[in-house]
Amino acid sequence: MLRRGVGRSSLSICLLLAFLSLALHLLLALFCFQILQTACVLPPSSYSSSSSSPSGTGSQSRRHPVSHSLSSSSSSHKLPQSPRNGDDSKMVAHMDHMARSSTNDAVGKEKKLMGGKMDADVLQKVKGQSKLEALFRHPLYNLPRPHLHLHEDDWLLKLKKGGGEEEESEEEQVEEVDESEGQSDSYEEGYDQADWTSRTETHPPWLKFHLGISRWELYDRKDPNIGQLTQYLATQHIINAVQKSGGTQLKLLLSFPNYGQALLKPMKQVRDAETDLNLFYFSDFERHNAEIAAFHLDRVLGFGRIPPVVGRLINVTTEIREVTTDHKLTKTFFTSPVGNVCFYGQCEYYCSTEHPVCGRPHTLEVSLATMLPDLSLAPRRSWRSPWRRSYSRTKLAPWEKNPGYCETVKQTPPYNLGTRLVDLIDMVILDFLMGNMDRHHYETFEKFGNDTFLLHLDNGRAFGRYSRDEPSILAPLTQCCRIRRSTLLRLRLLSLPGFRLSDVMRESLSRDPLEGVAPLLSQPHLSALDRRLAAVLLMVATCQDHHDNVIHDDMDSYQQFNESLPQ
Repeated sequence: MLRRGVGRSSLSICLLLAFLSLALHLLLALFCFQILQTACVLPPSSYSSSSSSPSGTGSQSRRHPVSHSLSSSSSSHKLPQSPRNGDDSKMVAHMDHMARSSTNDAVGKEKKLMGGKMDADVLQKVKGQSKLEALFRHPLYNLPRPHLHLHEDDWLLKLKKGGGEEEESEEEQVEEVDESEGQSDSYEEGYDQADWTSRTETHPPWLKFHLGISRWELYDRKDPNIGQLTQYLATQHIINAVQKSGGTQLKLLLSFPNYGQALLKPMKQVRDAETDLNLFYFSDFERHNAEIAAFHLDRVLGFGRIPPVVGRLINVTTEIREVTTDHKLTKTFFTSPVGNVCFYGQCEYYCSTEHPVCGRPHTLEVSLATMLPDLSLAPRRSWRSPWRRSYSRTKLAPWEKNPGYCETVKQTPPYNLGTRLVDLIDMVILDFLMGNMDRHHYETFEKFGNDTFLLHLDNGRAFGRYSRDEPSILAPLTQCCRIRRSTLLRLRLLSLPGFRLSDVMRESLSRDPLEGVAPLLSQPHLSALDRRLAAVLLMVATCQDHHDNVIHDDMDSYQQFNESLPQ
């Protein structure tokens, strides 16, 4: 009995000790877990940045634009690897140096325009609102125009007074409508009856756009008609489609019932496909999304020199094949082995059965660009770019062999007078940002002579590569070291976190109808915009390190506006 009692007591003691040991281990484990958890919690800003995916371009990112903006901010710092791009601290140092290089008066103006504490407070100022709208409300995008009161000769087209009580527009009299006999015939052909008068509300959007072109810009960014025009392009019934002559690749001219027209470029490749590194620039495909993105980028930069472009889904069968009067185009239609309706047209490059344009099975993505006024009404002059490439596999252009080439250009009309040189450098900056190496010519309206803006037309070969930049595009800036002050200030503004170029471009493109299908620019393309913008700013800083008179001051009329800014 005694042995049995001792055994029971020992067992009880062992169980008690085991329980106490287990409890101590549990307490120790809980204590360690709390310590580790506390050490691993990141600050909110770091957590949101590091947890963002740089490749978030799907439908989820479109539903959550705020988090997507944060992800682009972080990813834009991960992608750059080229040593010529530098780091953020170097860019800030160079930007500070640019400010110190200017005169004290110019520095004061720039600081006031940039908002003083903009670097520290800009995120707070734009928090909870559209970055794009905040950008367009910024003083740099609302400067008084140097020619605020336009004279009669500063408009490309004007209302022509007739002999009767009413006035008719020049477009109405010359381009489309013949009141005596044209209405009934055009109505039978599918066109609407044109009852336009001198009253603006009677004009279709395309005509309002034509009548709004001035010596200084294609359109006023604040003009509500631009939104109406893109909506009209995206929805109007198509009554005819024919091949557009000229150029090297397939494009169509569409006609609408109200006499409007648009230039169509079809989808040729998926949006995230990069141009083969082994292809020459003159062998690249033209991309429909590049035309759309170029219009938005030109607008974000404050230029307003590209006609409005919009994306659209069309039916290859009912909206091209069944309405076309172009018999040569009709002959190129065929059905692919998988049942898709295809065509290839006639052109110099990529118009063959090996490079067809195909619907899925009938639906096709396209870009539609607003047509400029007919050449009979508004003749345009084509200028060969001094920095045109050789378009040869073996030869170099003169500017590629002569580092002092710009001195020759500066002595050659029209670059020896006025703003033509800085106008060209504006265009060069646009091309570098979107990777466009195909700018061999540019155009101006003849009516305005040399004192006018440049038209930034034909941007289909842009946005071909995102993993590689092409510094030779910046040759005019590198060799001439000249840039507009207003352009430079807007570029610096777009480099700030609150107005980051990739973010405002993403938001601007989100308003295009094709964005509902897929993002018009993939995240790597958007990140490349930020990287290339930093490279432009560094180039300007380098110019200021070695040259005087780098800045062309186009803000002489700024003083009155400057005084109205809050102190």
